[in-house]
Amino acid sequence: MHNYQSSNVPLAYVNETLLPYGLPVSDLLEPQIESCLKFVDFIGTLADLYRRIENCPQFEKTGMYLEQCAIFKGLSDPKLFRRTLRAARQHTVDVHSKVVLAAWLRYERREDELRGTNSMNCCGRNIECPKATLVPGYNPEFIYDPCVCSKNPRGESVDDYSIEDVECSTSDEYRDMSFCIGDNEIRCIRYCIASLSTPFRTMLYGGFRESRKEKINFTQNGISIECMKAAELYSRIRRVDSFDPRIILELLTFSNRFCCDDLKSACDSYLASLVNDVENALLLIEYGLEENAYLLVAACLQVFLRELPNSMHSPNVMKYFCSPEAKERLALVGHASFLLYFFLSQIAMEEDMKANTTVMLLERLADCATESWQKQLAYHQLGVAMYERKEYKDAQSWFEEAYESGHIYSKVGIARTKCKRGHKYSAYKMINSLISEYKPVGWMHQERSLYCDGKEKMSDLEMATELDPTLCFPYKYRAVLLLETNKIGAAISEISKIISFKVSPDCLELRAWISIAMEDYERALRDVRALLTLEPNYMMFHGKMHGDHLVELLRPFVQQWSQADCWMQLYDRWSSVDDLGSLAVVHHMLANDPGKSLLWFRQSLLLLRLNCQKAAMRSLRLARNHSTSDHERLVYEGWILYDTGHCEEALAKAEESISIQRSFEAFFLKAYALADTSLDQESSAYVIQLLLDALRCPSDGLRKGQALNNLGSVYVDCEKLDLAADCYMNALNIKHTRAHQGLARVFHLKNQRKAAYDEMTKLIEKARNNASAYEKRSEYSDRDMAKSDLGMATQLDPLRTYPYRYRAAVLMDDHKENEAIAELTRALAFKPDLQLLHLRAAFHDSMGDYASTVRDCEAALCLEPNHADTLELYNKVRELVKEQ
Repeated sequence: MHNYQSSNVPLAYVNETLLPYGLPVSDLLEPQIESCLKFVDFIGTLADLYRRIENCPQFEKTGMYLEQCAIFKGLSDPKLFRRTLRAARQHTVDVHSKVVLAAWLRYERREDELRGTNSMNCCGRNIECPKATLVPGYNPEFIYDPCVCSKNPRGESVDDYSIEDVECSTSDEYRDMSFCIGDNEIRCIRYCIASLSTPFRTMLYGGFRESRKEKINFTQNGISIECMKAAELYSRIRRVDSFDPRIILELLTFSNRFCCDDLKSACDSYLASLVNDVENALLLIEYGLEENAYLLVAACLQVFLRELPNSMHSPNVMKYFCSPEAKERLALVGHASFLLYFFLSQIAMEEDMKANTTVMLLERLADCATESWQKQLAYHQLGVAMYERKEYKDAQSWFEEAYESGHIYSKVGIARTKCKRGHKYSAYKMINSLISEYKPVGWMHQERSLYCDGKEKMSDLEMATELDPTLCFPYKYRAVLLLETNKIGAAISEISKIISFKVSPDCLELRAWISIAMEDYERALRDVRALLTLEPNYMMFHGKMHGDHLVELLRPFVQQWSQADCWMQLYDRWSSVDDLGSLAVVHHMLANDPGKSLLWFRQSLLLLRLNCQKAAMRSLRLARNHSTSDHERLVYEGWILYDTGHCEEALAKAEESISIQRSFEAFFLKAYALADTSLDQESSAYVIQLLLDALRCPSDGLRKGQALNNLGSVYVDCEKLDLAADCYMNALNIKHTRAHQGLARVFHLKNQRKAAYDEMTKLIEKARNNASAYEKRSEYSDRDMAKSDLGMATQLDPLRTYPYRYRAAVLMDDHKENEAIAELTRALAFKPDLQLLHLRAAFHDSMGDYASTVRDCEAALCLEPNHADTLELYNKVRELVKEQ
């Protein structure tokens, strides 16, 4: 029985409690200025970058890939950024770059959030190994090989020796001179000491009087007896690893004073090997900076960087990065770079855009910028930071610097700051000239709408949505305007348009806000709960109320569910393909049972469906942290590895989990990861067996439905259609609604086109999010019906690329080449996609426009360098161009 808390609460009380800050006001809305690099001709930018990467020398590729990282940072797919970051690491030569890039790769997985892990833990591969990063040299082919840590996990020395034996092995008769320090005499071998450096060789064998002395007084040189003894021993054995670290630090100073390069290198390398935590690093970095010890400073930086973002909040750490003086000290030892400050400033902006630390790091980034793109990025981001701090004069200055460096988008920042400083018409003219000068893109019209009113404003907003339907601001503005004219239902419909294909906290907040105004508290609570899974610390109502507090305020006005009720609700929403509703139910369940790893895992799956990868990975890490057994923890670690591109390591985690205990999730992970690597006949049979093993293990209907659906898909690939149909029917029997799509595919392959169409119709009727169902149904329709279904798919989710490709192909078949190109170009303006680019390149090729073919191929290969069809077309067209 439901525990429903009925309350005949006066509306005035509800409004005052739930809307203490009133309703949203259209005049106060403005879109954020994006902090990434943005381009007027993004496809041309990608093509140019690909050419430069291909043509640059091997040793310069890291810098090119870093530029690519900066460009990909503005795209919605984090996999592109991570892949490019790995490519940058693969081609590094110097230790400094290796340290920074390895730390950055680790940060992208946010392993700092995993309980029981150490920042210096090794992933087992050279690419991120903290020991491998301290070895200079160019070795791209070995970057993914197992590192020394995996071969020698305990770090035992493979070359032990006894220092006492070495000391005793040299008889006093060979010691032909002494260094005297006070009353102490250190006997030495003259030629061994002379071999330490040119100054010693000159002193002991040159024209100086010391060359004729047996005893040389070193009392006034500030060298301790222990240090001199160690130097003497090193001169014979050429090793320092048996000395006390305190003595090695003295030897480092000694080596600098007397230019003993080999001794300095040995001390530097050994001291670097001792740095394993922040405390050690803070102690040793001062010695490294003072003595210009490159490897020691690198090792200390490595610890600081691998501790991010936590170390970002330590004044003792950040003092080595933030000030101009700190940057100069790092520069003197070879450790100040654009790369370093690019990494640090990106994390600082994620933590707090307005913080002083963020501004100082961005200023150092600007100091290190030498290339055009680096200046554009640094100056623009400084402008954004200053704008967020409401320091509009400084913001305008930085935006102007970025624009003068070639970043056209920074004109948005200049216009915005001019408007804030009372020059609205000047801002309007500036953006108006931008639209006149360049081919208009969505963000230009969005920006111009801020500086005009009435019909002109609405016209710009409509044009912005037409050119780029992924821009949130036009939907938000129109929704609030409808709310202000008391058209609440229309306002909900407007903001729901973008939420249906692009989930963001600000849009969910606005819909919840409007829902409260229309007293639809269940919808409001659902959206707030979904919002909090994306950003757990989100502040509502212009940053004035924590989302969790609003949840507590809304709860008395809605039906209360027990945990059993929640499971029923989750099944209902899952079966109706209501991912946001499912997300809200899981959030409710976690509020009651926050230690349930299974629920955190479910949350991550839903977030991945909604293309919210960052939030999904956070939920997956929480699932891992709350796991109660080793076999369960290994599964979640496997999914983390799989989702960050480490398929082989994910398979290993699944196998280790199965070796401890056979479980549904371990078999499912192994099958999923294996299916992603290759699906020849032999591996397909193995995947089938793994999924069958998974289905024999205990699990709930939600996950078994997914396993049956996947099993059906593999059976279809193996042409076992009857077995596939059985799997899909079994999945549908436990309310796995997406199985209609698989069953439709089976019917289609059996030439039962009408049955396939009917299956997809059932999915459309049942699914709350049904853009993909319209798209798939088009495959089983005649041409006119397909056109209608694909039009609906685009209307519901303009980010789906198949409808554009289909419509373009139809236009090409009808010999309407220009219209076909325009259809693809329309989508590419807001979604740079490999398949769209490849198809447009093929169309250009068929029309004899080889320059455009080459450009589109290069842009596609910038997104996916190994795409075989594009490479084939690219090479063919280049040969044609050469022949002509």
